[in-house]
Amino acid sequence: MTDSGAARKMTRAKLVVLGRDNCGKTALCVRFITKRFIGEYDHKKEVTYGCRKVVDKEAIDLEILDTVNKECVGPAANSLESSIKWGDGFLIMYSVTDRSSFESVSRLKRLIDHGKQTLGIPTVIVANKCDIENGRVVRKEEGQALAADLRCSFFELSVAESAAAVETAVWQLVREVRVEFNKHLLAMDKRSRMLQMRHALKNKLTRSKTMQW
Repeated sequence: MTDSGAARKMTRAKLVVLGRDNCGKTALCVRFITKRFIGEYDHKKEVTYGCRKVVDKEAIDLEILDTVNKECVGPAANSLESSIKWGDGFLIMYSVTDRSSFESVSRLKRLIDHGKQTLGIPTVIVANKCDIENGRVVRKEEGQALAADLRCSFFELSVAESAAAVETAVWQLVREVRVEFNKHLLAMDKRSRMLQMRHALKNKLTRSKTMQW
């Protein structure tokens, strides 16, 4: 990357956490930011958390939108659509103790693809509550197969047991967002070079015609 490109490193990212109620979305956000685990939450509206972290030796300001469960009809659908348009990357959560939360993952991924009107949007799937083996109803292999089918990174973890595992999942999403950011910069640079070449060629042809006259 050129010096000008280096000056345009990604310094902030907007992440959206999606999933059904009681799958651990808020617990994950708080665990990631504070390293503390708080098991019970009861919030009825979206909350945006802000923090500065260092990923791969580069500081980045993160905004993390913790969404509430929404049925995709009426005003709720518009709210979810706005959240998706706002985000740079997405973390879709489900609980291994709740099959309905697992079954909602594909629907949420389709909404992301539709809202962004493109495929390949940075998305990480997180299966939570793997510490509750006696309540498990979704096998790890099912989560891995779904993530492979949706072309998403996959992590099975316990927000309650491991802050490090939570960090690993979020860092993966940040890295994927950074890759897309750099692709966008390269595409813009390529377009700029093409426009410059076109302009130079146009000027050259104009000068040539002038000399002929």
